[in-house]
Amino acid sequence: MREFQKLDQFRVPPGFRGRGAVVVVLWQVVQSTLFALSPQPFFAWRRFLLRLFGAKIGRKVLLRPTVRVTYPWKTEIGDYSWVGDHVELYSLDCISIGSHSVISQRSYLCTGSHDMADLAFSYITAPITVGDQVWIASDVFVSPGVKVGRGAVVGARSTVLEDVPPEVVAIGEPARVVRDRLASGGNRSCNAISEQSGPRR
Repeated sequence: MREFQKLDQFRVPPGFRGRGAVVVVLWQVVQSTLFALSPQPFFAWRRFLLRLFGAKIGRKVLLRPTVRVTYPWKTEIGDYSWVGDHVELYSLDCISIGSHSVISQRSYLCTGSHDMADLAFSYITAPITVGDQVWIASDVFVSPGVKVGRGAVVGARSTVLEDVPPEVVAIGEPARVVRDRLASGGNRSCNAISEQSGPRR
């Protein structure tokens, strides 16, 4: 019988997490308490905690208390961006989000996977880059290595497996470009993409 994966052979590569075990565990404790239990309007407090653990967080970034960040030191968010409820920034590799961008609720930015051809089921990672003035609507999955161009919109519940060009609307599983963002005659209502955007002030 063929073997496909032997999880007893799995190993985390040295230095993979980017910080020592003590810092990783400390962040997990801080995230599940001081971050997650903070009142909704305490945006400055959550920015402070992320910066304390090495994240590059711009001015007036709004992050909801239920946001999850795996490794803050591999995370960068530009000025005035919003990150909504239950967003997962799975930053095994670097995640970069530009300025004035929105990552809506329950979206999952995933920088890591596993090598299905390797018996040891080793990690495969690649960074995710989200440009300025992008809207990633509700419940979108973004896969490792993807770049979302400036001004693009990704519709709700889409699965993004390839790069999204600038200034377009992409929707579906997998996501496909359906039109330019500002095309005349298109549905410009937010309901065409998602019922909600990001954090409520």
